[in-house]
Amino acid sequence: MAIQHFLTLADLPKADLAAIITRASELKADPSSAKQFNGAALALIFEKSSTRTRVAFEVAMGQLGGSAIFMTNADSQLGRGEPIADSARVLARMVDCVAIRTFAHSKLVEFAEYSAVPVINALSDDFHPCQLLADMQTYQEHRGSIAGKRVVWVGDGNNMCNSYINAAAAFDFELVVCAPPNYAPKAELLKTMKDRVCLEHDPARAVAGADLVVTDVWASMGQEEEQRKREQAFAGFQVNSELMVQANSGALFMHCLPAHRGEEVSAELIDKQDSVVWDEAGNRMHSQKALLEHLLSS
Repeated sequence: MAIQHFLTLADLPKADLAAIITRASELKADPSSAKQFNGAALALIFEKSSTRTRVAFEVAMGQLGGSAIFMTNADSQLGRGEPIADSARVLARMVDCVAIRTFAHSKLVEFAEYSAVPVINALSDDFHPCQLLADMQTYQEHRGSIAGKRVVWVGDGNNMCNSYINAAAAFDFELVVCAPPNYAPKAELLKTMKDRVCLEHDPARAVAGADLVVTDVWASMGQEEEQRKREQAFAGFQVNSELMVQANSGALFMHCLPAHRGEEVSAELIDKQDSVVWDEAGNRMHSQKALLEHLLSS
C-alpha cells in the first residue's frame, strides 16, 4: 500500500480532510478520546524557526502516546550535506512519521519520495497546509461550514495564500486574492483554480461581502532583507477595522501569526471580537493531532 504523505492539501481526498477537521474538534472537546500509538515516534526536522507548529506537534504526539524528536540542520547530518534520499531511508527505519519545516518545497518532495513513513509539510516556501487545517477547524467551530462562503486573502501571494487556493477547492469556497500586482501568487497555480479563485488589487472591493478575511506578514522568513521594499509595495493593504466594515456582518478575521501589529494588521483589530486568531493558534495542536492520528492509522 502506498504511503500517505501530507505535503499539500491536494494530497488527501476532500472527505479525509473534512473528517480530520471534524475529528480535531472532537479531540478538542474530549482529549481522552485520542487513539494511542504507544512507542510511536515523530521526527521534527526544522530549518526554520517555529512556535505554534513545533509545540503543537510535540504536545499532540505526546497526547497520542508517542514521542517527538526535534532536529535542526545543526543537529543532523542533513546540515552537513548528507543526501536527502539517504536521510529519508535511514529515518524511516527508526521513526513512524516525519514533519519537515524547510525553505525549498522540492526538499519535501524528494524526502517523501524515499520515505517509507508518512511525511508532513510543517511549512515550506510554497505551502503551509497544517495551518489551513486549523483555519478551517476554527471557521467551522465559529460559523459552521465554509462551503459556498466568500474568503478574501489580503497581502502577499505567499505559501499561506497558495494553501488557501488549494483549500478553496478542498472545502468548496470562493477565494478572492488581493495583492499588489507584483506580489500575486504563481500564475500556474491560479490557472488550475480559475473556477473558484480570482484576483483583485483593490482591498475595499475585494473585502466587500466577505465572510472571512485573512492576512499574513508582508515579508516571510527568508525575505527579511526585502522588508522596507515590501512595506512600500503593500501600503494600503493593511487589514483594519475600516476595511472590515466592507465585509459581511459577522465576518471573521484570521492571521496565522506571528503578526506585525501596525503593518499587515492594525493593533486594535487583532484583539477585537471578530478576530479569532487565538482560537486559530490553539487549534493548531488539535488539528495536527487529528492529522497524526489519521496518518498513523493508515
